[in-house]
Amino acid sequence: MTKEELYFWLLCLPNIGQKKVELLLKTFGSIEALFEADPEEFEIFRQECCPASLKFSGQDIHTLCAGRKPEIIKAGYAKLLKGGIYLVSREDERYPGQLRNIYDAPHALYVKGRLPGKEEKLLAIVGARECTPYGREMARQFAGAMAKEGVGIVSGLARGIDAHAHEGALAAGGMTYGILGCGIDICYPRENLKLYMELQKQGAVLSEYAPGIAPIAGNFPMRNRIISGLCDAILVIEAKEKSGSLITVDYGLEQGKDIYALPGRATDRLSGGCNNLIKMGAKLVTKPKDILEDIVPNYKQIIQDFKKNNKLLELEEKIVYASLCLEPRHIEEIAVLTGMTIDVLVEQLLALELKGYIKQTMRNYYIAVEQ
Repeated sequence: MTKEELYFWLLCLPNIGQKKVELLLKTFGSIEALFEADPEEFEIFRQECCPASLKFSGQDIHTLCAGRKPEIIKAGYAKLLKGGIYLVSREDERYPGQLRNIYDAPHALYVKGRLPGKEEKLLAIVGARECTPYGREMARQFAGAMAKEGVGIVSGLARGIDAHAHEGALAAGGMTYGILGCGIDICYPRENLKLYMELQKQGAVLSEYAPGIAPIAGNFPMRNRIISGLCDAILVIEAKEKSGSLITVDYGLEQGKDIYALPGRATDRLSGGCNNLIKMGAKLVTKPKDILEDIVPNYKQIIQDFKKNNKLLELEEKIVYASLCLEPRHIEEIAVLTGMTIDVLVEQLLALELKGYIKQTMRNYYIAVEQ
């Protein structure tokens, strides 16, 4: 049997989790020796090698022995391959190098798509599920700008900032990687099914969990160590003071990763986490180049204003365009800033939108489009 098939056997066994697998492999020396071990050896392992906290039981011994059915294992893994899923163990040279070096690294990853290249730079973008229109746009813009420079975007395929970061990278033609907190064959949340499929063409979806494992709450904090472990750096866009995104940051700090945060207004509920990170030493970022100049070797970019050249615009269009920024503004606020009536303003906004200078992020909210 191949190593992939042996790891498939081991990682699919019920109640044999990460800690037990780690100790079993360390004690028996290899996946092959573990597969060949007899019940007596497992009993000695249970009595002499296992701390009480691990709770390795007689039922676990039965599970290990009863599951050793080569034909069933081979057929199961063949079915996986047929579904476009393959397994990469820590012994495989394809296993991501940065991930291999973290504490409690997954013993293997299930993959649908293409793993990151050895020299590929990766940035994790994480943040709130219930993000604002501003957070959504910034996630897309940062991810798109990074992807255009060859930086892969890693996130958790969740709704909100995660999904918009993936979308930004895909729209720019870049590579992006989604780390799941469930079995690789399950798209969670279901609303991201299209995104789940697209990632397999421009990157990959990955999971340490065996096919069929449900997306239970306890899986996601563990998943976050993989998001941070894969990457060179982490960017947080919108996070409350107590946020799951900060678990990813904690893992990243333990792993020695650079942390970046997008600042927000002091009164915004979704800015508390980011602002606190900046207080504690995370690098404040306002433009993609703030990160690119750190992680892309010899990165050079002429510093320009994010807005497009407005020389071709009519006077009233220039006035409206000057009132807009990357944060969505309601049409009534724009009317106050420009001094225009709503009907005149609507005409100017439509003209700017058709020319590609602005975008309506939601009904009656507008932003300037980055050049």
